Amino acid sequence: MEGKLWGGRFKGKIDKNFERFSTSIRYDYKLAKFDIYHSMIHILALKEANILTSDEYERLNQALENILKDVEEGSFSYDHSSEDIHTDIQNKVNNIVGNLGDKLHTLRSRNDQVSFDEKWYCIEEIDQFIDILKDLVNVFKGLCRKFKREFFIAYTHTRRAQIITFKDYMDTFSRMFNSDKERLSSLRRREKVYIGSGAVAGTVLKDAYKKAIKIFTNKRGFNFIPIEVSSSPPFNVSNRDFIIEFLSCLAILQMHLSRLCEDLILYSTQEFNYFILPEEFCTGSSLMPHKKNPDFLELVRGYTGIVYGNLFSLLTTMKGLTLTYNRDMQLDKEPLFSSVEIVKEELKIMTEFIKRIELNKNTVEEALKDDSLYATELVQFLVFQGLAFKEAHKIIGKIVRYCEEKRVSLRDLSDEELKKFHVYLTVANLKKIMNPRYVVSLRK
Repeated sequence: MEGKLWGGRFKGKIDKNFERFSTSIRYDYKLAKFDIYHSMIHILALKEANILTSDEYERLNQALENILKDVEEGSFSYDHSSEDIHTDIQNKVNNIVGNLGDKLHTLRSRNDQVSFDEKWYCIEEIDQFIDILKDLVNVFKGLCRKFKREFFIAYTHTRRAQIITFKDYMDTFSRMFNSDKERLSSLRRREKVYIGSGAVAGTVLKDAYKKAIKIFTNKRGFNFIPIEVSSSPPFNVSNRDFIIEFLSCLAILQMHLSRLCEDLILYSTQEFNYFILPEEFCTGSSLMPHKKNPDFLELVRGYTGIVYGNLFSLLTTMKGLTLTYNRDMQLDKEPLFSSVEIVKEELKIMTEFIKRIELNKNTVEEALKDDSLYATELVQFLVFQGLAFKEAHKIIGKIVRYCEEKRVSLRDLSDEELKKFHVYLTVANLKKIMNPRYVVSLRK
């Protein structure tokens, strides 16, 4: 089994179709940087345990530094024939230092490596998501300031409900994305990167790993990454809860993005026309020259199914696995990478998109003339005159029905007509109440 990290117990060659089917290098190459970090800590531990000489350590470390430089500069390329990223890096080290490279994998297992790599990948990505979400929340706050004096219509059941400020409308989405940030921050605070699990039962290098971690993190300035020697190797190699929780956070975040997109799509239609969408994020029709299609928003809404599916894919993969590591768990990476890449790209574009949307003030002002938007405040007015809420609710309901049947506006009713419903209902009182600024000022 030349070029593999195993094979002594096998005498025949692996089936080529199975070999191609089982490889993961085509996607786990994205973990190259973190796998190199694992190797750097590992050879430090081997040196501390006197398994490697100082010269052997230096040569191996320099080989890893060379490969890491390629990764950081974007010139790293993997060998398509490698089984996985762990094997690929091992082979690259062998190409640089020859037979000394065979000592790189001394007393460790890929089970430990992959858990280490994925955990560090998740932590690094979470940090990036937190920063991007901060930017998006700030953009919403900027929009709130820009339109701070404007009103908007709140809907329930997709029907006009009550008047709110546009600031409150935008703040709702701001709070959704802020809660996503807090959810990810909580996950970030709780998770640690573990090393030294071996295949399942732990390591004889525990003390050496402790020293190696300290040396490595200080040298690299990685003290912000919580690395520890695993206290429960079986748990560490069998656990993918941290990925599932990360995917869950991203699924909720994607839901918020999708809801935002649905609002912007609906309220920018000619039927509503509350928003004017930035052209830079829209496309036209190959047939109809008048079209300005909200394709970015539609694609985000469409990707929601994939992001949800990635979460359920991994939940389903893990649901029936015996302890500890099983090869099924190799399939955790594609859903993880997929959701991270989709949601991150969406957030970056959405941050620019939100900056450029415009509120169509004239259309909103016209909508604010709708009598029904003030019905709740009229009930409230009667309650403060001493009526029971049920009675007040009934009275205003009757007036609404009366206006619908007569096809007249509530504003057009005379004092005489109004007093048929209740003595406190007068033209003067209605004029005072049926004003956006007044009804918003009532709410604390």
